[in-house]
Amino acid sequence: MAIPPQTFPTRKRRPSAESFISPKLTDLNLLQSLLHLTHQICSLNPTTSHFLLSRISSSTIRKTQLLGVVFEDLLRVSNSTKTSSTSLCSNSLLLCLEEMYIVLHRIKTLVEDCFNGSKFSILMQIETVADAFHKLTGELSTLLDIFPLQELDLNDDVRELVLLIRKQCSESKPLLEEEQMELRKEVVSILEGIKREIVPNQTHLASIFEKLEIRDSSSCRAEIENLHEEIQNRSEEQSKSEIVALIGLVRFAKCVLFGASTPSPGSESLQRKPSLEITVPADYRCPISLELMRDPVVVATGQTYDRVSIKLWMESGHNTCPKTGQTLAHTDLIPNHALRNMIAMWCREQRIPFEAETVTGKINGGITNKTALEATRMTASFLVNKLKVPLTVSVPDYQSMEDTNAVVYELRVLAKTDSDSRACIAETGAIPLLVRYITSHNPSLQVNSVTTILNLSILEANKAMIMDTDGALNGVAEVLRSGATWEAKANAAATVFSLSGVAAFRKRLGRKARVISGLIELAKIGPEGAKRDALAAILNLAADRETVARLVECGTVEMTAQVMAAMPEEAVTILEAVVKRGGLVAVAAAYVGIKKLGTVLREGSERARESAAATLVTMCRKGGSEIVAELAAIPGVERVIWELMAVGSVRGRRKAATLLRILRRWAAGLDGGESEGFSTATVVSSSTTVVIPTTSSLAQ
Repeated sequence: MAIPPQTFPTRKRRPSAESFISPKLTDLNLLQSLLHLTHQICSLNPTTSHFLLSRISSSTIRKTQLLGVVFEDLLRVSNSTKTSSTSLCSNSLLLCLEEMYIVLHRIKTLVEDCFNGSKFSILMQIETVADAFHKLTGELSTLLDIFPLQELDLNDDVRELVLLIRKQCSESKPLLEEEQMELRKEVVSILEGIKREIVPNQTHLASIFEKLEIRDSSSCRAEIENLHEEIQNRSEEQSKSEIVALIGLVRFAKCVLFGASTPSPGSESLQRKPSLEITVPADYRCPISLELMRDPVVVATGQTYDRVSIKLWMESGHNTCPKTGQTLAHTDLIPNHALRNMIAMWCREQRIPFEAETVTGKINGGITNKTALEATRMTASFLVNKLKVPLTVSVPDYQSMEDTNAVVYELRVLAKTDSDSRACIAETGAIPLLVRYITSHNPSLQVNSVTTILNLSILEANKAMIMDTDGALNGVAEVLRSGATWEAKANAAATVFSLSGVAAFRKRLGRKARVISGLIELAKIGPEGAKRDALAAILNLAADRETVARLVECGTVEMTAQVMAAMPEEAVTILEAVVKRGGLVAVAAAYVGIKKLGTVLREGSERARESAAATLVTMCRKGGSEIVAELAAIPGVERVIWELMAVGSVRGRRKAATLLRILRRWAAGLDGGESEGFSTATVVSSSTTVVIPTTSSLAQ
C-alpha cells in the first residue's frame, strides 16, 4: 500500500478534562453523572445513517447502554439504603465508578470524533480507530472484573446483566469490515493516480463518494471543513500533508460530480461560516497580501505585516514602508507576539487552520504535497473549461448566467486559498474570462468576478497578467464607479491596492482618471470597510509623484478633510504623502484642513499625531508664513506640540520639535516657513486665506 495506516494516526482533538481526571463527586452525584454520560453516548448511536466502523461503534454503544441499566439500579439502591451498610461508601466501588467515568468519557470523545468528523480521515485511519475502540472496551472489561458485585443489593436481573457485559467486553475483538478496507485501498489508488497527473474516472469517484454518503455540494463543503479541522489536530508534518491531499481530492470531486454551486442564503454551510469565506478583521489582514497574517512582524515605522509578504517587498528592492510610504530606518523585523496570539485565538473560534497553509499542499511554508497540487490544477482546469462554454452564447439566458455565477464562485473560493491555487487558475487562462463578467448586470456574478480577480492579484506573477488583459483596468474602474453592490466596489478598490504594489503598475493606474475618481468617491460615501479599501489604494498610488498631481486635481485633499474625523489615521497618512510629493498645489489645497490637522494633533492616535505633525512641517516649509500663521492661530497648539514631544513616537517627537522651532521663528519675525526658495502670493477671500504659487515660483 502506498500510504500506510500509520500515516493517519488517531486525530489529536483535545478531550475534555473528564477524560483524564477522576470526578470529585458524592455517591449520588457520581451515579447521576454516569447515567447522564451513558445517555449522551447512546444518543450518538449512528443507526439512522451510514457510519464508518458502524459495527464496532454500535457494539460499544450497546454495552454502554446496558451499563446505564446498572447505574439506574445503583441509584435505586443508593436512594433506598442511605443509612445501611450497603451504601455506596465502599472505597473499592467508588474507585471503580470514578475510573469507569473516565473510560466512558473517552468512549464519548471517540464516538463523537467518528460521528462528526471527516469521513475520509476516519476511512484512512480505520485500523487505528478500530483498535482504539477495542482498547477502551478492554478497559471496561478490567473495571467490571473488579466491580464489587457481591457487596451490592442489586436485583438478580441486574447482577446477570453485569456478568453479561463483563463477558461481552472480555470477548470483544477489533471488528473491521472488508468492504471498508477495500474502499480505503480505492481512495489510496486514486490519490496515487492524481499524483501521477492521472485524472480520476468520474464513475469510480462517484461510487466512492456514494459509499461514504457524500452526495451533494453541501456535504462536500462540510467534509472539507472537517478535513481542515483535522489539520489543526495533527502534529506530524507527513500526516498533515496527506490530509491536504484529501482536501484536494474532495474539492475536485465536488466540482466534477456535483457541479459548481453557490451556497444558498439559508444553508447550514453559510450558518457555520466556512473558513474560506469568513470575513477576516482588518487588523488581522496583512496590508500587502490582504490575507490573514500567520507570522505578523513589526517594521521600523511601527506598521505590522505578514513576515513572508514584507520580506518579499524588501527583497524586491523597496526601502519604504508599504502602508505609510516612509523610508525604513532599518530592515529588522520584530515579531508581534501579542497580535499573533490574538489571531490564533480568533482562528480557533472560527475553526480556521492557523499554523499552516493547508489547501494545495504547503505545510508551514515548506512541504509541498504533489497530490494536492495536481488535484488543484485539475479542479482549476475543469472550472475554467466550464466557464468557456457560455462564450458561444451571445445573450446568456437566466439559467446559463446562474451556472456561470456558480463556476465563478468556485474559482473565487479556490483563488482565496493560497499561491499555488492562484497560479493554477491563472495558468488555465481564467483571467480574460473573468474580465468578461466584471461589469455584469447580475450583482452576484459581478462581485464574484471582481473578487476572484482580487484574489488572483495577490500572487505577484498574476499582477502582470491582469494589467495586460484587455478590459481589466477599465472593468475595475467601472465597478469602482457604478458597481452593483458595496462589496463589489470595495473589492475593486482592494484590487487597485494589490496591483499598485508594483511601481510600474502604480504609474499606469495613476493615469486612469476613472480609477482615481472612483476611489475618491468610494472613500467619501462608502461604508467603513469600503472606505478603508479605497483609502489604502489611494495611499499606494500616492507613492508615485506623477500620480500625486492627478490625485490633487481629482480632489484627494478635500476628501481627506471630509473623512478625517471618522478615519484620522488613514486620512492624515494620505495627506502627508500627497503634500510631501505634490508641491505647492497640494499645499494650497490642504490649507483649509490645517485646523483639522490641529485636532488630530491633539486627539489622534500616536500614529495619526505623528503623520499630522509631519504633514504640518511639510506644509509650513513649502507654504510660507501664511501657513504658519494659520497653524499658530489654533488655540493651545504650542502646548499640544509640547505634549507630542514628550510622549510621541521617535519620529513624532522629532517632527514636533521641528514644528515648534518653525512656530518660534515665525513668532520672532524670522522666515517662519523655513521655505525652500520660492515665493508665494496670498489671495484673501471673505472666508479663507489660500496660499497660491506665483508664476515665478512654478518656473523654478
